[in-house]
Amino acid sequence: MELRPYQRAAIESVYRYLREEDGNPVVCIPPAGGKTPILATIASDAVTRWDGRVLIVTHVRELVEQAVDKLRRVCPELPVGVFSAGLKRRDTEQPVIAASIQSIFRRACDLGRFDLIIIDECHLLPPDGEGMYQSFLAEARVINPLVRLIGLTATPFRMDSGLICGPDKLLNDICFEAGIRELIRDSYLCPLISKAGQQKADLSELHVRRGEFIASEVDAAMDQDDLVRSACAEIVEATRDRQAVLIFASGIDHGAHICSVLNRDHDIHCGFVCGETPSDKRAELLARFRGEPDGLLEREPLKYLCNVGVLTTGFDAPITDAIAILRPTNSPGLLVQMVGRGLRLHPDKHDTLILDFGGNIERHGPIDQINAGSISQSEARGEAPAKECPICHSVIAAGYSTCPDCGYEFPPPERQKHEAKASLVGVLSDQHTDTAYEVLDVSYHVHTKRGADEDAPKTMRVEYRIGLTHHVSEWVCIEHTGYARQKATAWWEDRSPDPFPDSAQHAVDIAEAGGLAWPAQITIREWPGRQWPEVIAAKLGTVPEACETSAADSLCNETIDLNDLPF
Repeated sequence: MELRPYQRAAIESVYRYLREEDGNPVVCIPPAGGKTPILATIASDAVTRWDGRVLIVTHVRELVEQAVDKLRRVCPELPVGVFSAGLKRRDTEQPVIAASIQSIFRRACDLGRFDLIIIDECHLLPPDGEGMYQSFLAEARVINPLVRLIGLTATPFRMDSGLICGPDKLLNDICFEAGIRELIRDSYLCPLISKAGQQKADLSELHVRRGEFIASEVDAAMDQDDLVRSACAEIVEATRDRQAVLIFASGIDHGAHICSVLNRDHDIHCGFVCGETPSDKRAELLARFRGEPDGLLEREPLKYLCNVGVLTTGFDAPITDAIAILRPTNSPGLLVQMVGRGLRLHPDKHDTLILDFGGNIERHGPIDQINAGSISQSEARGEAPAKECPICHSVIAAGYSTCPDCGYEFPPPERQKHEAKASLVGVLSDQHTDTAYEVLDVSYHVHTKRGADEDAPKTMRVEYRIGLTHHVSEWVCIEHTGYARQKATAWWEDRSPDPFPDSAQHAVDIAEAGGLAWPAQITIREWPGRQWPEVIAAKLGTVPEACETSAADSLCNETIDLNDLPF
């Protein structure tokens, strides 16, 4: 078995940690990054080099079956048993046992002594001190107090409690982590691309419980006929040249609605799997989606497959080259897992298209920068979010309909609860989107940084209106020095024949007097993970003649009534 450099580094990090530390380590490898060769090598070394015994445990039957299959392919000489009620196997004697936690959590004594327990998809460990994993491990430590744990995951954090590892938890430290962008760069993962869209999602009426949106509210919000039809039309158009399209729905009714619209409006058969789908039917649909033959017979291929909550972790279909996410999630780990279904390499695909209809990338940022530090405690507790006034930029509670500082009236929330079009935000941090907009109106304001001293340098804030309620701001650093001043000078010279103003207020006076060229169009650049877009270019009208708006010029040009003088 030929290990990739980062896989070898991960294994060496585990061994070094086990030698030098008393805790239990976690290895973080992105979805499709190849955790199984790492797992298989550690298990093989434990058995053949150190005469140990290994338990590989996970949470669902499919992952147990998948782990056993890959272990036998990677290490065919390694005796592997299976203990899983769903697979109708209860092996107990082999040096390596793969098991589902549901089948063994009360049977530690039946399985005997283990020296090493490897927990696959360990982010699913419960956050408190109870649960099936804890019950099993308590008994396993009675049999062997020296048993060590190793966790494998792509997402080492939970929304409701942050990192899965810590001094007082079952798993204690991350000993190795590989990044998504680096593995894409080194051609170990498939590149990801996003498709542009326009409308923003409004999730203001959804509530959060234990870190995630309440499922019933999400399903009700998403399952609206006009939105489903619009999203399906875009999916069909965007995936005409794609081979395997995986769709994530918010609930069973929503998923059935998606399949119905694809069939009725587009004559497309879309498979559907959920927790209630019979196992034989699910196996058939997944095999058709993967393009696997049925013995000597060829199955009818299945290009579109919709699922609800069953294909997010561990599902392996390398041919998947398009993913449509028609559900919002407050969990960054779930977002990584869903997008990760398209990261596997396949000889017949060159990239994977991500269509995000749930505003998830805007919510969490690019997937290669998601980490536990990006999860705020207010999000985890489900507190009401704040919003920023587009006029005065005061940060106020989300429930305000009028800004208490400047009187701006916020438009009423739109009733659509997910994107009618896929998000325009890049799925990776090095991707950005440039969009040109016609300018409907422009205004100029003196801006002081919030919390700054009275004598701090001020800027001129240029407010472009590019939609009915859509505004974009640009800050011109009139009173600053250095590079900021150089940029402001160049900006001014492009728009006005007047000398560079001596203050932000002076600049606003000239602008309001008509002394700046009209910006007919602006181009804004949006980066994933950044809240505000950047104005990078403008198409300007004719530069006007110079204005005389300095204090001295104003006095000279005014007609003064000597009777009004106070002396």
